[in-house]
Amino acid sequence: MKTWEKSVCLALIIAVLFSFTGFTAECEDIPSHVFRLHILANSDSNADQALKLKVRDRILQASAGMLDGVKNRDAAEQAVSSKLEEIRKTAQDEVYREGYRYPVKAEITNMYFTTRQYGDVTLPAGMYDALRITIGSGSGHNWWCVLFPALCLPAAEAPSTVGDVLNSNETEIVSGKNEFVVKFKAVELYEQFRSWLQGQSFFTSPDGAPKTAAAQSAGQPTK
Repeated sequence: MKTWEKSVCLALIIAVLFSFTGFTAECEDIPSHVFRLHILANSDSNADQALKLKVRDRILQASAGMLDGVKNRDAAEQAVSSKLEEIRKTAQDEVYREGYRYPVKAEITNMYFTTRQYGDVTLPAGMYDALRITIGSGSGHNWWCVLFPALCLPAAEAPSTVGDVLNSNETEIVSGKNEFVVKFKAVELYEQFRSWLQGQSFFTSPDGAPKTAAAQSAGQPTK
């Protein structure tokens, strides 16, 4: 697409989003307070999907208390980073224990997520920092949750509700359920198109969401 065509498309999107200016601004700030967990299965076979869930359970169990005392996203990311190789080894051990030889890769990455719902929380589309675990080829459907605030870690003393880390307006947005569906979709389209215009390099995950390359990793490259 030519530059002028991109400009026209962007202008149209901006026009649609004009009435959502405050909402979009609030959504753009939410990722700076959230750190996510993303696990990719080797494939979509029943066995590989079951293995993904076993790896998930093992990681969550081993990570209990890892974020105790952590008060913000940056500190949470540092805590996970310091345990990155340990987390990878835990996941790899579970894979071996289940009788598979798939390599496991653990990395901290900034990646694009579409609008996702976790329990009663809906997180808007955008670029989020995440701990990503890739099992084998990573070609299967993924599982995700929120590490900070600690929505999926057991017995954590870290903030465990979105209200602990988001302001009142942001908390209302992520807890608004169906009332913000149209606005969430508008923000999602805007974020995708803006990233494309900026020339960011994406590849596609099994759920169709584009992702950026990892910033920090542990383990062998995915095969």
